Amino acid sequence: MTVLVTGGAGYIGSHTVRALVAQGRDVVVLDTLELGDRSRVDGVPFVKADIADGRAVERAVRRHGVTSAIHFAAYKAVGESMEQPLRYWSNNVAGSVALVRSLLATGVDRMVFSSSAAVYGTPERVPVTEDAPLRPESVYADTKVAIERLLATCGAVGLRSVSLRYFNAAGASDDASIGEDWDASQNLVPRVMKAIVTGEPMQVFGGDYPTPDGTCVRDYIHVLDLAEAHVAALDHLASGGATVTCNVGTGIGTSVAQVIDLAEQASGRRVPRTVGPRRPGDPSAVYADPTMARTLLGWTARRDLRDIVASAWRWHSSGR
Repeated sequence: MTVLVTGGAGYIGSHTVRALVAQGRDVVVLDTLELGDRSRVDGVPFVKADIADGRAVERAVRRHGVTSAIHFAAYKAVGESMEQPLRYWSNNVAGSVALVRSLLATGVDRMVFSSSAAVYGTPERVPVTEDAPLRPESVYADTKVAIERLLATCGAVGLRSVSLRYFNAAGASDDASIGEDWDASQNLVPRVMKAIVTGEPMQVFGGDYPTPDGTCVRDYIHVLDLAEAHVAALDHLASGGATVTCNVGTGIGTSVAQVIDLAEQASGRRVPRTVGPRRPGDPSAVYADPTMARTLLGWTARRDLRDIVASAWRWHSSGR
């Protein structure tokens, strides 16, 4: 009953691997280590390979008795995706097609897919439900839509799946041993932590949005809650559940200014910052309606933003 975790040495992947191991589940990680860190998953069977390498994937599945997969492996930098679209289509989409082919060839018929709320683009209304129009505004988001559609058609060939549309994952492990490296991420929480630790001012993109404090509002979910959502999705499939797509968020909108305020409380230090112009395409507010995940997967986020920021500060202040 082994779970294959592609991209399992990455930020979200490694937290999910730990959640699986903590429940006594057998896991094998497959990662190229181009963006991952092997030390995050020490003690777990590991295969250094690309998802597009069918022979390597099939060998790993057979050797470890894999029965299900969680698929994280992907490039995810929005800006880079606009500059290098073919790289993203090749790695994310063509790679996923190859992975699905390898899984089906070896009898694996269940997959949890790491999707993104970026598929919604700028939503017409919030909270966002899963039936909202898909309006991706980057090549990265386009690739997530394409893979979701791929998986939706694969029921005809025997693969059931859960696609999880993440909102803004953040935070670190309870023991402060793994977290989100600011050198590999442009997300808000690691940028805030970098400003505190280094003293280099961060830029707040826009202070004139139609929100209570003028800054963008987003849905921040603790990476540990997100890891638990993947476990719940596996359980849904193991019990015979049908293919489904679910939002994974808290349902609570939090502004950039509020995140900064909590970071200052957690660290006891000021966050040096400047306020610049809005970024093109940034909606004023995006947050999830997580009802479907609660109803179908039995999953609800258990940690709040204060927990997220406190855990991130513990990890970043420990020397990372």
